[in-house]
Parts: sequence; C-alpha cells; structure tokens
Amino acid sequence: MIELTGVNKTYRRGPEEILALRRINLSIAAGEFVAISGKSGCGKSTLLHIIGGLEPPTSGRVMVDGRDLAGLSDQELTQFRRDRVGVVFQSFNLLPLLTLEENVALPRVLQGFSYYQARKEAAHWLEEVELSHRRSHKPHQVSGGEMQRAAIARALINRPAVLLADEPTGNLDSATAAQILELFGRLHRDWRQTVVLVSHAAEVAAYADRVLSMQDGIILP
Repeated sequence: MIELTGVNKTYRRGPEEILALRRINLSIAAGEFVAISGKSGCGKSTLLHIIGGLEPPTSGRVMVDGRDLAGLSDQELTQFRRDRVGVVFQSFNLLPLLTLEENVALPRVLQGFSYYQARKEAAHWLEEVELSHRRSHKPHQVSGGEMQRAAIARALINRPAVLLADEPTGNLDSATAAQILELFGRLHRDWRQTVVLVSHAAEVAAYADRVLSMQDGIILP
C-alpha cells in the first residue's frame, strides 16, 4: 500500500538548509492502522504530507496505492490526492457557510457527481459517524468533536485508499478525543481502512496497531 525508500526532505531558509527527513524507509500494508509519534518538529507531519502527495520529497521514492508519486504529472497528482487520499486536519477545515452535509458532499461534487448523488452519499457517511441529526447544521452550530467527525466523513466520502490524520485530536478535550480515536479504530476494523495518524501524544498513538517513533527526522529502530 505505502512504500517509502530512502526518502529525504530538505527545506531552505535563506542560505541555511534544514533536513526535515533523513533516509526514511517505511512500509505500511493495506488495512493497517499506524501511528507516527514524536515531539513537535521531529518531521512527522512532513512525512505524512509526503505520503499524501501534498509535498514532494527532495530525494527518494514514494509509492502509494501502486503509484510512484514522482512519476505523476501535476494533473495526475491532483487527481490522486482527490480520489485516493483522505486527510483529516487538527483544525477541521470545514467551510463555515455550508452545512455539515454540504461540507461532506463537496468532494463528490468536485469529482463531477450530481448534487443529489453527492448529498445522498454525504448523508450515508454522516450516519456512519453518528451525525445524521446534525446534517443541516453549520460548523459554528456544533461542537468541536462533531466538527471533527464531519471532517472524517468528508475525508471518507471518496472511499480513499488511505486516510491520513494530522494531530486530529489536538483541539479537543480528552473525552471527545477518545471518541474520535475510537471512531478511527472502528473505521479500521469495520472497513479495513488504512489509517496513518500522527500525534505528539503517546496516549493517542496507543490506539493504533503499530506505533513508529520519530526523532530529528528519522524513524527510530
């Protein structure tokens, strides 16, 4: 499913080079729930973004769902991100003027599906995350946990090959965070959804089947 070989990522800040990732070799099988843990600045979010095709590595090979991301054109990479990768962010990233149902339906509309079909599928996924009763509410009318569940439904509506979660509980209280993590676990068990989650918190990473620890841009043995 996911295979990284010799991946390095370097950023330039003026004349200075910052090595964010160093010689990353990583294999994640289809259907795995993997957490990447480490302190802020260790490179875990950069690694997640490279897996999702959100940014390229400086060197090395990235294979996701049978695709060599370096071999994709800009248009193909955009389509890959839209169709095969679901991303859940810490800040939810819901559009404030749309209802939860409209937010969830949006990726399907962007794929060219009819508004009717997109909303029908959105209703299904809102039911999966136990939000049917909030479908007509706008983001400011619901709790943080409900916004994150809606964001998860939006990430899943295109049935992605991999679901990426970047500190998905960072803005939530501990009880709500536990509910969101249990939801990730259920999606993994019931749908065999491949999940890659990054977090600085060990108690969050513990929900995964496998935990990788990062430090200074490397995955610790």
